[in-house]
Amino acid sequence: VQLQASGGGLVQAGGSLRLSCAASGRTFSTYAVGWFRQAPGKEREIVATMHWSGGSTIYADSVKGRFTISRDNAKVTVYLQMNSLKPEDTAVYYCAARSYWRSGDYRYDYWGQGTQVTVSS
Repeated sequence: VQLQASGGGLVQAGGSLRLSCAASGRTFSTYAVGWFRQAPGKEREIVATMHWSGGSTIYADSVKGRFTISRDNAKVTVYLQMNSLKPEDTAVYYCAARSYWRSGDYRYDYWGQGTQVTVSS
């Protein structure tokens, strides 16, 4: 499985960004896919995760109502739409995948390279 993340950048507080994660190497219909982030000096944390079918999604409390995870079957791409960005959202964002969905289990097997998101105040 290969994951290629893109879409990070510098944005002012209150702005929006959309991250993309192009996936290849498998049929993803049973997969769990997710976005994680790691800020300087902090541990990596879950941002959002979903079953590829779209039937289940989970968001961190800190991003609920502001971020949306989605996927495009035809493009085999996972997105993270980030609205109302805050300086505390500044981090390196990673996409990840696993061959099965298990709610609350955030151990993923496949990782893309990170993409930097910086939110200025």
